[in-house]
Amino acid sequence: MNIKVIRATETWQHAGAYYVRIQGMARQHGITLRREFDEHDTPDTKYIVLTDDDFPVATCRFYELDGRSAMIGRVVVLSDYRGKGLGKRVVKEAEKWLHDLGYTKAVIESRDVAVGFYEKIGYETIGTDIIHGDTFDCIRMEKKIFTK
Repeated sequence: MNIKVIRATETWQHAGAYYVRIQGMARQHGITLRREFDEHDTPDTKYIVLTDDDFPVATCRFYELDGRSAMIGRVVVLSDYRGKGLGKRVVKEAEKWLHDLGYTKAVIESRDVAVGFYEKIGYETIGTDIIHGDTFDCIRMEKKIFTK
């Protein structure tokens, strides 16, 4: 694998994030485009895209919740690339960018089946409420992002 990290700021880079989301999540789970792309996909939303030989294979997005915290979401790895550490890598790259932008906390609304994955990379469950979304049940998790 020849993995490169893109902090997507241009339209063509955003297209890579959208491609991974459509192929790796929407298509696999029967999610319509209208439900996959929501009010949080705006010009201010930040996207990380991982490429393998310039082909997009993993992505996530984040957006500000308040001046100190941001929501990481839509973490997706194409099926052929799962189990290779790219989910962890794309989240870590988002955390680095959040740190660079001055945020001190990352928040994730994890699918219930992915809680263990996020716990392994330092996220903690906040509260006991299950968030019933349009597509998945989720659990809110948080992680402090430390400054140097």
